[in-house]
Amino acid sequence: MTTTTLDLVRQASPKIAAMGPSFYFTAETGAVAKEHGLDLFQLYFLGRGGVLGDVEADVVTSAFGYFNPPVVAHMWTTAQQLSSLSPRDAGRLYMRCAHDFGRQHLSDVPGLAEFCAAAQKVNDNADRAGLTLYAAIAAEPLAEDLPARAMQLVAVLREHRGSAHIAAILATPGLTPKVAHAIKRPDFWALFGYDEADRPAGTDAERAALEKAEEITDQIVAEAFDVLDDSEWTALLSGLEAIEKAIPPMAVPGQ
Repeated sequence: MTTTTLDLVRQASPKIAAMGPSFYFTAETGAVAKEHGLDLFQLYFLGRGGVLGDVEADVVTSAFGYFNPPVVAHMWTTAQQLSSLSPRDAGRLYMRCAHDFGRQHLSDVPGLAEFCAAAQKVNDNADRAGLTLYAAIAAEPLAEDLPARAMQLVAVLREHRGSAHIAAILATPGLTPKVAHAIKRPDFWALFGYDEADRPAGTDAERAALEKAEEITDQIVAEAFDVLDDSEWTALLSGLEAIEKAIPPMAVPGQ
C-alpha cells in the first residue's frame, strides 16, 4: 500500500460520499415512488435495501448500520405492504432512478469514458468479503450508456466506503455505529429515527476512536484503489471533479 493511494482515496472519498446519494430525494425519484404507492423515504428503504433481496428487517438494519432499528423495520415492512414491488425489483428500480439522474445531468460531462473505466477497475478489484450492502449493489449489472454508468459507479463506490466504515467502526474498541453517527452527523440524528434527547455528545475517547476508524476505513478502501496507475488516478479524480460541477447537491426533505 502506498501513501499515494491513500492520498487518492482521501481526495476521492468525500466527493463519492457526497454525490453517490444525489438521486435519492429528487423530484424525479419522488415521482417514481408515487407511481408505486410510496413516498421518497419508503422508496429509499425498499430501493436501497432491495438489492439484499427478500430479507428480514434486521438484515437491512445491519447493512445500513446507522438507523434506529425500529425505524428500519417499520419502513421496510410498510413499503412492501404499500407496493407490489418485490425487494429485488425495488432495488433495480432505484438503480434506474440513478441511471436517469445520470442521463439528466452528466450527458455533457467530459472524460466519462475514462472515469468509468477507472471506477469500474476499482469496483472490480474491491474485496466484497463482509461488506454486505456493497456486495449486493455491486452485483447489479452496470448500465450501458456512460452517463448512467458513471452515476451508478459513484453510487456503488459510495456503498463500498460506507460498508467498509461500518466494519471499521465495529473493529475499533470503544466505538459503536450509533455513537459514531451521533458524533459525525448530529444534524441527521433525528432523521435516522432517534430521540434528540438521547443523542450522545461523544467523549474525547470516542472521538479519538472515530478518527481511528476513519483511518482503518481509508486503508480498507485503498486496497481497491491500489489497482490504478497514474493515468487512471487522474481520470478518476478529474471525472469526479467534472461530475461534481454538473450535478446539484443532494436535498434531504426535512433538512
